[in-house]
Order: sequence, then C-alpha cells, then structure tokens
Amino acid sequence: MKSIISYPNRGNFGKNSYRGNCSGYVIKDLLEHFKPKQFVEVFSGGGTGYDVARSMGYNNSIHLDLNGHYGDPFNALTDEMPSGSDFVFSHPPYHTMVVYSGNMWGEAHPDDLSRCSSYEEFIKKLNIVNAKIYNSLVNGGRHATLIGDMRKNGVYYSIMKDMAFYGDLESHIIKAQHNCWSDTRTYSNNNFIPIVHEHLLVFKKTQLWAIPITATKRVIKNLKNSLLATWRDLVQAALQQLNGQAKLSDLYSILKDTDKAKQNPNFEAKIRQTLQLHSEFSSVDRGVWQLAV
Repeated sequence: MKSIISYPNRGNFGKNSYRGNCSGYVIKDLLEHFKPKQFVEVFSGGGTGYDVARSMGYNNSIHLDLNGHYGDPFNALTDEMPSGSDFVFSHPPYHTMVVYSGNMWGEAHPDDLSRCSSYEEFIKKLNIVNAKIYNSLVNGGRHATLIGDMRKNGVYYSIMKDMAFYGDLESHIIKAQHNCWSDTRTYSNNNFIPIVHEHLLVFKKTQLWAIPITATKRVIKNLKNSLLATWRDLVQAALQQLNGQAKLSDLYSILKDTDKAKQNPNFEAKIRQTLQLHSEFSSVDRGVWQLAV
C-alpha cells in the first residue's frame, strides 16, 4: 500500500445497494499488508468485509454491526468488543450523511451513530467506540479506520480532525472516492470544492497499560488580545467593523483597548502611520479613511 489509494472498481464484495459501502479492495489490501491472525470488523454494514475475509480464507473473522446481518446485533456503544484481536477495521457512519437504522434497515435505534442529534454528540460517541476498539487489541495490534469529511448546511466538518486518536498513528492514507451518490446531483450553489476523498488511519497499540490519546482543542482568541496581530491587521478589522469607512476618532475608540495599544502610549500616531503606509487603506477626506477597493 501507498499513502494515496484509489479503487475505481469496488469489486464483487458486499451489497451494492448498501449506501456507504467502501471498496472491498481497501480491506483486502490492508489484510494482505498486515496479515493479521484474527480480523475484526466494526460497522460491517453491507457485508463488504465479510465477503473479503471469506474470499481470502479468513474463517475466524468477526463482523459486527447494529443491523445484525452477520450475527447478533452488536451495539458498539454498550456491548463488549471481542478481545485478543491483532487487527480491527472500522468504517463508521459519517454523522448523518447516510442514516442507517429505520432507513437502510429495521427500526430507528437510539445508539445508531448516524442518528446523533448533533455533530458534537456524534464525535463523543465515535470516541467511545474507538477507545473500546483500541483497548481490545493485543499489544502490537492495529486499528484501521476509514473516515470521511462532510459538508452540511454550508459548514465543513472534518471528522478526522475532531475525533480523538487512540494509540500511535502509524499511517495516514488518502483514499480517492468514486461513484458517490452526490456525484449524480446538481447543486444550485456551486461555489464550494466537492469532497472526493476519505482518510484511512492506521493506529498501532505499542503499550500494555498506557493509552496514548491525542485530541484537538479549539480555542477562540480575540484578535484585540493577540500580540501576534500586526497594526495593519487591527486597523483592517476595525475598518471592516465600521463597514469599510471610518473617522480616525472611531478607529481610536475601537483600538484603544487592544493589547498593542496598551503597550504603546502613542497608539493614535501608530494608527495614523499604519493607514498611511499600507496600500489597502486610502484617505477619503481629512480624518476619514476607508478600505481600498
């Protein structure tokens, strides 16, 4: 395998009608590369992993899903993971991109990750599942998870960025997407970049007791309180706040409480200097400035 993979042909694995299925060649190549003794699949969906395993002679593989198509229904949030596996593959729902229970099969289930009421709830539950998978691995075992980004109501969600990482990230592989359901749709607002990739992350368990966890944290910092912001940055933001044009007295009023102004007793002169030095600002009248068009 390489760090970029593409499978235009999904192969004769799993049900074509089951939305969200990945190409069986993804799983096949992973199994051929790592050669695990026991293969466990979580979110087995339409049976792609099951068909791949059987075609490769894996008679001891385990395929788990809430739909129960390949055994008893498995609730990834509440049921115990089979222990002792050296390789787990998971392909979770991408939040509500495709709703499974009550839509693709059976009745709506409260623990179906594709039915989370919010993105935050989805990430929280996905982290629980990934932690359980990691804990179930033998030392030296791996968890390969295929996850995608999504755009909903104009907002871009990067599941890979927002979820917690359990274990040591051994490989990050970019997978090209083909024959997506969204490819057949025409969007009236086409001012966005279509998502045609997924992330295949391989985590390795290298410690018996310690659980390495990496989690991103989003912090909102006020530009006014940032010493890394330049005077140009601050003046530009102030002009934008004032609809692109303002008197010097209004700029002084907005910027006087910034950290940079507090450290400069001559901040008013500095604002005037900044306006004069940078081409993105232009004078409209005496004491009145605007953002250059």
